[in-house]
Amino acid sequence: MRNFQPSETLKGLPEQFFAKLVQKVQNLINDGHDVINLGQGNPDLPTPDHIVESLQMTVNDPQNHKYPPFRGLPLLKEAICEYYQREYHVDLNPETEVAILFGAKTGLVEISQCLLNPGDIALLPDPGYPDYLSGIALAQAKTVLMPLLTENDFLPDYRLLEKKALDEAKMMFLNYPNNPTSATATKDFFDETVAVAEKHDICVVHDFAYGALGFDGEKQPSFLQSEGAKSIGIEMYTMSKTYNMAGWRVAFAVGNPSVIEHLNTIQDHLYVSLFGAIQHAAAEALTGSQESVKQLVRTYEQRRNTFISRLHDIGWHVKAPKGTFFVWLPVPEGYTSEEFANLLLEKAHVVAAPGNGFGSCGEGYLRIGLLDQEERLAEAVKRIDALGIFKKKQVSSS
Repeated sequence: MRNFQPSETLKGLPEQFFAKLVQKVQNLINDGHDVINLGQGNPDLPTPDHIVESLQMTVNDPQNHKYPPFRGLPLLKEAICEYYQREYHVDLNPETEVAILFGAKTGLVEISQCLLNPGDIALLPDPGYPDYLSGIALAQAKTVLMPLLTENDFLPDYRLLEKKALDEAKMMFLNYPNNPTSATATKDFFDETVAVAEKHDICVVHDFAYGALGFDGEKQPSFLQSEGAKSIGIEMYTMSKTYNMAGWRVAFAVGNPSVIEHLNTIQDHLYVSLFGAIQHAAAEALTGSQESVKQLVRTYEQRRNTFISRLHDIGWHVKAPKGTFFVWLPVPEGYTSEEFANLLLEKAHVVAAPGNGFGSCGEGYLRIGLLDQEERLAEAVKRIDALGIFKKKQVSSS
């Protein structure tokens, strides 16, 4: 059998760090072990009934059996505009400022091919979502990393970046609420970002995947709420997290018209838009009752409270996240991220994602997803406690 070699472009893609972890988990499951998998970002709850019912109704419409318009149904684009006006008081033009995406992952890879030429520079958060690198590699561009450090609440400090890097950068990726650190951003930070981007002519791409998942009554701001944001950037929003629609593969980008046009152009060559019935269901999600979203946030918040409380009980002192469904945990002294993740997997059968898989500044941390029932989260902490690594709280006698 002849072995055909991959292209140089394919060989230039970054290694999928978590493929090895997935195989280890599967091996344990195959051996009959009860594994608690908190290492992924795959929502564990079903899509709300009213969204499923919309799909069931519209899937029977013969109009949806044809190719949809290349750039999406006006119905969905108008629903996106309604959503942004209702939730963030941001006005959007459905014709020029909205692009329908085949999941946010696709858009986040495509955007680099839309804006970057070989050798161009993109500013990238470290740690950050690994697929930002995939698009940059396909564009044969370069990265300058922006460290996300605990002392700056995991926000990039633009003052630490060299002027040359800022002057040469064409694009910047941001992501708040943040994966993997679970950090949140303020409107003041986005205002500062707009000022930096305007000064240095940088296109900002804000990944707003966890926008709806803010806790303790705090609503997370959209980047586009900052004055001037639309003139220098876009925001990408996925239906996966807000509406548990991960398998539906539907998302959208909103903002700067020229960037939206570039995204639409590349997709004109790759796709013929999403299945029409899925677009109808997505529109229903955005414009229909939002009670399921409120309940989802309450569920994640309660899971967070249970998990953090149990961690504190065993002596693992961590800060409660303000957003996302992740917890960013400092590893105990004497371990690397990968060593401690391997220990939890092999000895406690608890899966966590090692922080260095998200970038060098992720070393010293683990990412755990609150994507199982409270009982299983509590069981995970119990298993970790049994390893005897942490010093429990001392209960004083009266």
